[in-house]
Amino acid sequence: MERIRGVGSAERPASVVRDGRWAVDARFACACAGTLLGLLLLVDAGAGSLTRWRAVLWAALAVLLWAVLTPPSVSARPGLLVSRGLLRERSVRTDRLVSVRRSDGVAQRLILRDTEGGRVELDPRVLVANPPLWRVVDEDARACLADGLLLCGAAALRQLSARVDRETARTVFEASGLR
Repeated sequence: MERIRGVGSAERPASVVRDGRWAVDARFACACAGTLLGLLLLVDAGAGSLTRWRAVLWAALAVLLWAVLTPPSVSARPGLLVSRGLLRERSVRTDRLVSVRRSDGVAQRLILRDTEGGRVELDPRVLVANPPLWRVVDEDARACLADGLLLCGAAALRQLSARVDRETARTVFEASGLR
């Protein structure tokens, strides 16, 4: 197990926590793209108008749909949150957070910024669905708040923490048959 330097001089183990639902969401994106490609080819062949160029066009459309639907892979370890998309990777030092904002709208986003200019934008549902991932981010964010680094976002963190707690409790009740 790799070790990293934490806040101060104490060392802590650097265990990486990953988004547990990413593989399911990525398979769903592949299934949607494959289904679209199959249906387009089937309809075009049934109409008698399927050519090589039309098949290439339908394949390109399916690849575009796959690219749009594939979510970024999110992982965290103490002090670092990483979001890997298809074309780029973004990271933020969670032990040096200065801002946590929520972007409301059709697609809610959580925007984290650090002192070094790092910025990660992610769907808050990723953290809600993965309590271990949330715990890593929350511990560092609380330390930043206590140290006075986190200037903006305490309310957003409290709201997200309450949402994670509600969803975790709901999951435990459903698993135990109490709901």
